[in-house]
Amino acid sequence: MANRTVVPFGPQHPVLPEPIHLDLVLEDEKVVEAIPSIGFIHRGLEKLVEKRDFIDYVYVAERICGICSFMHGMGYCMAVENVMGIEIPRRADFLRTTLAELSRIHNHTMWMGLLADAFGFESLFMHSWRVREIVLDVFENITGGRVIFSVCKVGGMRRDIDAAQAEMLLTALDRVEKELEPLISAFSQEYTVLHRLTGVGVLSKQAALDLGALGPMLRASGWSLDTRKLGYAAYNDLSFDPIVETAGDCMARTQVRIRETLQSIDLIRQAVPKFPQGDIAAPVKGTPSGEFFARLEQPRGEAIYYVRGNGTRHLDRFRVRTPTFANVPALVQTLQGCQLADVPMLVLTIDPCISCTER
Repeated sequence: MANRTVVPFGPQHPVLPEPIHLDLVLEDEKVVEAIPSIGFIHRGLEKLVEKRDFIDYVYVAERICGICSFMHGMGYCMAVENVMGIEIPRRADFLRTTLAELSRIHNHTMWMGLLADAFGFESLFMHSWRVREIVLDVFENITGGRVIFSVCKVGGMRRDIDAAQAEMLLTALDRVEKELEPLISAFSQEYTVLHRLTGVGVLSKQAALDLGALGPMLRASGWSLDTRKLGYAAYNDLSFDPIVETAGDCMARTQVRIRETLQSIDLIRQAVPKFPQGDIAAPVKGTPSGEFFARLEQPRGEAIYYVRGNGTRHLDRFRVRTPTFANVPALVQTLQGCQLADVPMLVLTIDPCISCTER
């Protein structure tokens, strides 16, 4: 039997953008077991719901994660609105959908750069983040912020998108789509990328289901499951199918995210001409009493938001189940049997967000 060595991987590591910690049990260079440890950056955000007015708590919910900030605020608002029986204006639904898909483009282009950086492709990293800057400029024009936006509120939206901003948005998407072409070519055809990703970290279709994988991690293993097909917000009025790959390896997970980026551009192009006229927010009267689970599709997969109100302005409970947390068992599965040099690839292909996971 080969000698076994336990190597700590993270929470501080030059390859990792997130403070995830793994104890890797190695036989020579082969990983035979991976033991995850979470809690390194726990901030107690869910407990704050007991001390913050339910209207104001949306600002705290947004700060669960900077990259998914809009969708965290949106998920919290959806849950509270359902508890209170608030029907938000249809224009607000379209605005939320547009900004949610813009957030998906932001997330995936950022992730492309981080993945390229992990295997040393620095120019690909810089070009990916250059495209991301276009999206951040659009966010800044529409919301006034580049990371935290604070435009989603219980009852609808705080800011509208006028005709000039809508035209600017569509023009920016044309530029993003054009700029993505050489990046997609590099990720799909460049030898070094193919060598590092193809056949690495295969997650079978059955294992993905058994281990509760979500989002691109699940769809890259052949499952056509996407929470957006439930029809929340304005998705019932848009035409799309979940992006699915079947290989289940790192390359398949990469291709799912690349294709989803292009799909998000298409969804925004569908949504903008359909913006209905009218208000962007409904009046909020009373206080929440009851409980509700809201579900939405974040860039990393399905997120669940649970709220329970007691009839006062302070909620009893707020709980978030994030996609990274759900994808950790699948990550551990793919790490078993891989080479130590491939660990960064496998960790990054679940697109980990430890801020979301630990809160």
